[in-house]
Amino acid sequence: MSVLGDSISTRVRMDASMAGLALLKYLCRASECSMSTPRMKRAVATVAPQSAAVGRSVPLYTSVDQHPDNRTREQVAMKFGGSVWTFNWQPPYDDGLRTIAACGLKAAELIAWRREVLDSYYTLDTIRHLRTLLDDLGLELSEFVSTPRGLASEDQKDRDGAVEHFRAMVDTARALGTDMVNSVSPNAFNLDMPRIMDKPTAQEWGVDLPRGLDWNANWNAYVETTARCCEIAEENGVRWALEPHPYRWVRNTGSMLRLIDSVGSPALGMNFDPSHLFPSGEISEQAVYELGDRLFHAHFSDNDGTTNAHWRPGKGKIDWRAVMVAMHDVGFDGVISIELEDVPGTAGANDGVATDAFAREVELSVEYLSDICQDEGIPLD
Repeated sequence: MSVLGDSISTRVRMDASMAGLALLKYLCRASECSMSTPRMKRAVATVAPQSAAVGRSVPLYTSVDQHPDNRTREQVAMKFGGSVWTFNWQPPYDDGLRTIAACGLKAAELIAWRREVLDSYYTLDTIRHLRTLLDDLGLELSEFVSTPRGLASEDQKDRDGAVEHFRAMVDTARALGTDMVNSVSPNAFNLDMPRIMDKPTAQEWGVDLPRGLDWNANWNAYVETTARCCEIAEENGVRWALEPHPYRWVRNTGSMLRLIDSVGSPALGMNFDPSHLFPSGEISEQAVYELGDRLFHAHFSDNDGTTNAHWRPGKGKIDWRAVMVAMHDVGFDGVISIELEDVPGTAGANDGVATDAFAREVELSVEYLSDICQDEGIPLD
């Protein structure tokens, strides 16, 4: 897996300064001022005097064989985390984070489903509160999730708005204390595509695509917008873990690698989610080897390949032993978030709050995957 290419001590200094810079950006955005004003330039210079220099003087990412603290591959360990929305579908997320910690997980993801939530819920006071709560619970914030709308729109204004959403997401992520953001890839032309969950009961499966669409032009526009977002990510020392979904511009490993090659940024990689790749025809362990160090983060859930249902690992047809071995082989040392959206007690089906039955599903997932790792000699953090 790719990691920030600096020493541990420099990384700590950079994290602190970048978080302070992100807080300033958040305040600036809330008050409709400009980062380019003399006052803000002086403030940024005092908060993050090292961050720009660090970002220029060392590569942002390196391979696991060049790990900054000189660990060997046998010493590089993955850890399990939880997706907060499966515990609390909507904010506030305090109880969801507490349950994640109670389940014995080491990390958590936070989310803003829409731009309005990003602006209204993640205020400066809430960010401070969440950072304190995460620290008190001993949880790492593995990534911040939000999907800008309009990344592949035909309308330039929509694409510009998506870039500003991305910028706000990055600022919030850094203020919260993480250097990873996650988004779902858009549909081409922002088209409405069928829900693969409906496929088993549909007599006919397809979509009525308008004729005359310029697919090459839309792809190029999407690449250009993605590149603009990646520039923002690189400037802030952030990695963007893009998540493929069925029928979208990025829907499998091949389209992910195509986008990576087209954009050319080290900040772009995949949020590896076999529950979406498997029903798209992928062999999950093969995808891991093809992605290599562009596998930035992971969501784990299972299904039978008919839909992208999110069951407990071991309940579907994905070969999790092969997946874990492959991830260890490529040196992945990040977070695997247990993301169960279609199991008993999940928040999405219970008025937005998970039940005790759901917590048990999460614990059984970790037990199942941990047993595989123990059998295969794969270290866990």
